[in-house]
Amino acid sequence: MNMNFSLYSSRMRHVTFSLAILLGSSVASGTAFSGESTPPDKHMPAMQHDGSSKHGDIKSADTKATTENNSMSEMSMGPMQGGSAPANARSPDYSDGVGYGSMKPDMGGNHLIGMVLFDQLEAYAGRNGNGVAWDAEGWYGSDENKLWIRTEGEGTSGQIADANVEAFWNHTIGIYWGSQLGVRHDFGAGPSRNWLAFGVQGLSPYWFELSATGYVGPSGRMATRLQASYEILFTQKLILQPELEANLYSKDDPATDVGRGLSDVQVGLRLRYEIRREFAPYVGVNFVRKFGRTADIARANGENTYDPQLVAGIRLWF
Repeated sequence: MNMNFSLYSSRMRHVTFSLAILLGSSVASGTAFSGESTPPDKHMPAMQHDGSSKHGDIKSADTKATTENNSMSEMSMGPMQGGSAPANARSPDYSDGVGYGSMKPDMGGNHLIGMVLFDQLEAYAGRNGNGVAWDAEGWYGSDENKLWIRTEGEGTSGQIADANVEAFWNHTIGIYWGSQLGVRHDFGAGPSRNWLAFGVQGLSPYWFELSATGYVGPSGRMATRLQASYEILFTQKLILQPELEANLYSKDDPATDVGRGLSDVQVGLRLRYEIRREFAPYVGVNFVRKFGRTADIARANGENTYDPQLVAGIRLWF
């Protein structure tokens, strides 16, 4: 008897608990067990059978909205571009009327900076003898205008055999290009020569460094020099640099062993190791070939027209 009463009491408690849960859910959702529905919002206009409401029909509302839109379209709109800036516009230099004081705005391109590069400072051994050679350049100025100095040459037996030095005004004409205007002076074993010089140099697509320079000398002499180089990085420190140079002249000049037309072409390969970025020893080969009238003059002087050379030297800049 007591067992049945206990079972009955447990079932009643379970039913009561379930009813409490259902009652709480109904209150939270706003629904009463009495079955009464939620009254309509008193702010919502009641719809009439003819499609109108107590506060006016939909057609009247559309007409009102259209009238308001037309009124806005008739408003005077100022020009989107051009004309005078409004009184509260930002100042052109972004200062908003605040002075710079002792600090003046300055672009980095106006700073004067310089550099000296010995691209080749080497000893060579070839068919036409042994010697030393150099190829260097330096510049000083701003990003837009620079004084540019170039020199190259070679010497044997303690004497300068053939050399030249050039001075240019270098003016930037593009992101990677500059025009050059200046003079060139040749000196060495033969008589010296002076030239007016003009050209361009820069960095072409695919990172080829190019230079093309024309020269005008006395007695109608003209010359052209074309140069190209490229850097192949095996590592960040081990770099192979192929180079090409070609020289052309308009007239024979036997005193300097130069003939008209394509005079000579040099192709070099130099492998350097950059101990520091500013200092790098290198070894390589250089091939010199003379053509046309210049080759005839070389043969008449007992020289080889083709001169392969082994080279070793250093590259440095500061």
